[in-house]
Amino acid sequence: MGLRLLACLFRLPTAVIYGSLSLFVSILHNVFLLYYVDTFVSVYKIDKLSFWIGETVFLIWNSLNDPLFGWLSDRVFLSTQQPGAEISSPEVVLKRLRALSHNGPLFAISFLAFWVAWAHPGLQFLLCLCMYDSFLTMVDLHHNALLADLAVSAKDRTSLNFYCSFFSAIGSLSVFMSYAVWNKEDFFSFRIFCITLAFCSIAGFTLSTQLLRQRFEADGKAKWDQESTLKELYIEKPSVPQEKRITLAEYLQQLSRHRNFLWFVFMNLIQVFHCHFNSNFFPLFLEHLLSDQISVSTGSFLLGVSYIAPHLNNLYFLSLCRRWGVYAVVRGLFFLKLALSVVMLLAGPDQVHLLCIFIASNRVFTEGTCKLLNLVVTDLVDEDLVLNRRKQAASALLFGMVALVTKPGQTFAPLIGTWLLCVYTGYDIFQRNPLSNVVSAQPKLESHAVLEPTLRQGCFYLLVFVPIACALLQLLTWSQFNLHGKRLQLVKAQRQGLMQGRAPEIKMI
Repeated sequence: MGLRLLACLFRLPTAVIYGSLSLFVSILHNVFLLYYVDTFVSVYKIDKLSFWIGETVFLIWNSLNDPLFGWLSDRVFLSTQQPGAEISSPEVVLKRLRALSHNGPLFAISFLAFWVAWAHPGLQFLLCLCMYDSFLTMVDLHHNALLADLAVSAKDRTSLNFYCSFFSAIGSLSVFMSYAVWNKEDFFSFRIFCITLAFCSIAGFTLSTQLLRQRFEADGKAKWDQESTLKELYIEKPSVPQEKRITLAEYLQQLSRHRNFLWFVFMNLIQVFHCHFNSNFFPLFLEHLLSDQISVSTGSFLLGVSYIAPHLNNLYFLSLCRRWGVYAVVRGLFFLKLALSVVMLLAGPDQVHLLCIFIASNRVFTEGTCKLLNLVVTDLVDEDLVLNRRKQAASALLFGMVALVTKPGQTFAPLIGTWLLCVYTGYDIFQRNPLSNVVSAQPKLESHAVLEPTLRQGCFYLLVFVPIACALLQLLTWSQFNLHGKRLQLVKAQRQGLMQGRAPEIKMI
C-alpha cells in the first residue's frame, strides 16, 4: 500500500506538486491573519503604544526584507548574457527548491511562536511578526519565482496558478476548523490545533520539495551529460572580458525606467492595503453590523466562505484570463468592486441580506484580484529580462522589489482603519471597554441604545467608502499599464528567442 502511494506521488504532474506548496502556506497564514491581532489585544493585553511600535518596526522590516532576500538570491542573474556564464533552467529551479525545503519548515515553526506567551506582549509581538514575516517572505519569493521559471507561456503559467488556487482553497478550510476551537478564555484547544497545522505544513513542505528536486536533478544531470558529450564539438570563441556585475544602484536605476513596473506597484499597493483591511476588520464588521441580526453559525459560515471562495472563484477568473487576458479581467474586477460598493452605500446598513452578501463578496473579489496579480508580475519578469538582456530572469528579485513598494499596505491597513474608526466614532479597540469612550463622547442624556448606532454607522461607512476610494485609484493607475495585447505577445516572443539563442554553436563535421 505504501509503495503504491509513493509511486502515485512520483507520477504526479509538476504543476500539481508546485500548487500543493500553496496548501502548506495557506493552512497557517489564514489562521495567522484572522487571529494574531485579536490574540495580542484580547488575550495578551498588549498596550496601544507597544502595538503601534511593533507595527511600525514591522512596516519597515516587512518592506525591506523582500528586496533584500531577492537581491541575495538573484544578484548573480543581473548581468547581461556572456559566453561561458550560462545558467541552466534546472539549476535555477533547484536553487529555489533548496531554499523552499529549508525555509518552509522554519516558517511553520515561527507560526507557533504567536500562540504561547513567552515574553512581554510588546516584545513578543515585535519579534514574532518580524520572524514570521522573514520566513514567509523567503517562501513566497521562491514559490512565486518558480511561477516565472517553470513556464513562459501564459497558458502554462495559468495552469500553475490554477493548482495554486485549488490547493489554497483546500488550505482555507483551516479557518472553518479554527472557529470551532477559538476561545479567548481557554487557549489550550486552539494551541493544539495550531501545533497540528504546523506539523502538517512541515511534512508537506519536506515531501513536495523533495519530489520536485528529484525531478529537476534528473533533468539537470541529463543536460550535464549532454554537454560533456558535445564539449569537443563546441566552437571555441575568443575570450571575452568578464562584464562588471550590475550593482544594486544600477538595478534600481533600470527599474526606475521600467514604466509598467512603476504603474503596477502603485496599483498593487492599493490592492494589498484593501486585502488586509478586509482581513483585519472582517470580525469587527460582523460583530457591529450583523451580530444581533444573524446567528453564530451564519457568522461562522460567512467567515469561512470569505476565505475559501476567493480561491474557488479564482479558478473561474483564470479561465477568463485564458480567453480575455489578465489585464481585462483585473480591470473588470475593479469596475465590479466600485459598482457593488456604490449599490451598498445607496441601500444603507439596514438591508441585512444585502449587507451579508456585500461583506462576503467584497472580500472574495478583492482576494481574487490579489491571486491574479502574480501572473502580471511574471509578465513584468519577462519584460525586465528583454529590456535589459539579462542572462537569466531575476524572478525572485523582481517579486521582492514589487513587495518593497506594496508590502507597507499590510501595515497601513490596521493602522489607518483603527484611526478612521476612532476619529469618526471615538471607538478605540485598545481600551478594555472601548464602548465607554463612545458613550462618554456623547451628551449624558443620551442612552447607550442611541449611541450604539453611531458605531454601527461608522463601521458601515468604513466598509463601503474604503473600496470605493481604492477602486477609483486603481482604475486610474491600471489604465496607464500597457503590458498586454500585442506588446505582451512581442515580449514573450523575444524572451523565447533569447532562451533559444543560448544554445552553443556546433562545429561542422
